[in-house]
Amino acid sequence: MQAIIVSPLEHVAEVVQGHENAHVCGLLGPEMAHPPLPVPETRRLRLSFHDVAAPAPGFHPPAPEHVKRILDFAERWAAEGEGPLVFHCWAGISRSWAAAFIARCRLEADRPETDIARELRRLAPFATPNPRLVWLADDLLGRQGRMVEAIARIGRGETAFMGAVVRWPLADTC
Repeated sequence: MQAIIVSPLEHVAEVVQGHENAHVCGLLGPEMAHPPLPVPETRRLRLSFHDVAAPAPGFHPPAPEHVKRILDFAERWAAEGEGPLVFHCWAGISRSWAAAFIARCRLEADRPETDIARELRRLAPFATPNPRLVWLADDLLGRQGRMVEAIARIGRGETAFMGAVVRWPLADTC
C-alpha cells in the first residue's frame, strides 16, 4: 500500500534509508540547504520559501508555482506506484503537512476535504498546515474554499517545537 510520510528535517535521512524508490519533497526556507539524500534527482523536489501565511517584507512566501510543482510531483509519484512519498520541512509541522494535505486532496479527488483534514488531525495532533499553501492549492484545484475550510475546522495543532515522523497510508484506490 502506498503511503505519504511526513518528517522533520532532522529525521528525513533515516526515513528514506532503505526506501530506494522514495520520492522526496523538501520544503525549506531560502536560507537553508537541502540535505543530501540517497534518492535519485528524478525523485526529488526541492522547494525554497518561508513558512509564512502572507507576503511580508524580507520573506519569500509560498507561490502558485510551488503548489503546482507539489501537485505534479504527487501525480508523478502515484503513477510510478513504488515507494513512499516523503514530505519534509524544518520542523515537520506546517509546510510539510500542508503539502501532504494538498497531495491527498489531489490524489483522492472524490474524497471530501473535511475527511482528509480530520484524518490528518488524528494522525498528527501537532500539525498546523501552512494556510497560504492550502489556499493556493484550493484555488488551483478549483475547490471553492473547501480545502481552506477543512483545515480551518481542525484548527491549530497542539503546541510543539518539532513534529514527529508520521506514515499516512493511502487508500488502495489511489
